Amino acid sequence: MARKAKNTNAQVDFAEFFNALAAMEAEKGIPQQFIAEKIADAIVVASRKDYGGFDVVQCTIDPVNQIFTVVAHKEVVEEVENPYTQMSCEQAAKLDPTAPERGFIDLPLDPRKFGRVVAQNSRNNFRQGVRDAERDQTLSEFQSKTKEIVSALVQRVDPKTGNATLLIGRAEATLPKAEQVPDEVIHEGDHIKVFIVEVKDTERGPRVMISRTHSGLVKRLFETEVPEIFDGTVEIKSVSRQAGSRTKIAVASTGSDIDAVGACIGQHGVRVNKIVEELAGEKIDIVKYSDDPVVFISEALSPAKVLSVEIISEEPKACRVTVPDSQLSLAIGNKGQNVRLAARLTGWKIDIHPESGFYEEKTEE
Repeated sequence: MARKAKNTNAQVDFAEFFNALAAMEAEKGIPQQFIAEKIADAIVVASRKDYGGFDVVQCTIDPVNQIFTVVAHKEVVEEVENPYTQMSCEQAAKLDPTAPERGFIDLPLDPRKFGRVVAQNSRNNFRQGVRDAERDQTLSEFQSKTKEIVSALVQRVDPKTGNATLLIGRAEATLPKAEQVPDEVIHEGDHIKVFIVEVKDTERGPRVMISRTHSGLVKRLFETEVPEIFDGTVEIKSVSRQAGSRTKIAVASTGSDIDAVGACIGQHGVRVNKIVEELAGEKIDIVKYSDDPVVFISEALSPAKVLSVEIISEEPKACRVTVPDSQLSLAIGNKGQNVRLAARLTGWKIDIHPESGFYEEKTEE
């Protein structure tokens, strides 16, 4: 009777234990079975010391059926040589009359009565197991989203460094100040979109590199907003970006009946305007790609008008572009931004000269 009462009390405690497992799964997303296995392993390892280092203790935790048992599995023998692993027939028969016939006995153990050292070791092993599970889960979750856009919640912003801690799903990641769009102010509680650049598995855990300035962010935004890009009828050939200021994107269509630039802009500019809004007003130039470098370079320098493009060298790629005198400042852009972005977009070094040649003479002087 006493034994039955003991089991009843244990069931009450274990019900609370299994409720805690369910809560942990809901909070951290770690499966109950995984946690249960880690706890069982920790109990077995930690209790081994009480049995001379022999692997005698067995622990079974079943969250589905809410079973939690810990037993010491011993051999039933006539003469005991090792008390840690063996028990005499006489002793075994007192506990279980069928044990001598089977040749073994499972002695029920109460985890709550383990010694302090065993309990501490169990907790340590369990915590390490949970950390490993969280690490593996975080790594797997981010690796599946590499080179993709994800939505994130801003948890906090460091007032000194400006680095933002983001919650992506159940995992945290840091958005460095250098990867934030210049002049863009991020507040705690904001929902923002970030681009996952790279995920590395390091000794300190998964290292996730996220960015708001990467050109890949713009590319993925266009893929989201423009169905023709998603289905492959319009292709993004290249992107060059100065985050927070201006982006140039080159597109081409797979069919002559499709206007690639028009598809990206959308009716009344609705598609590109959504992207501009997401990028806090960043200007976007959408240009038509061409396999002809002369045509492509002319398009890339938009909105400036180009009179001629002279290929100077194929390797390295270098060209000389002539523009009307009135278009010189526009072609170069503020602090050289337009020509710099055009060069990145096309892969060509671009040397701009005015039609009058005055700029060239002034440079030579």
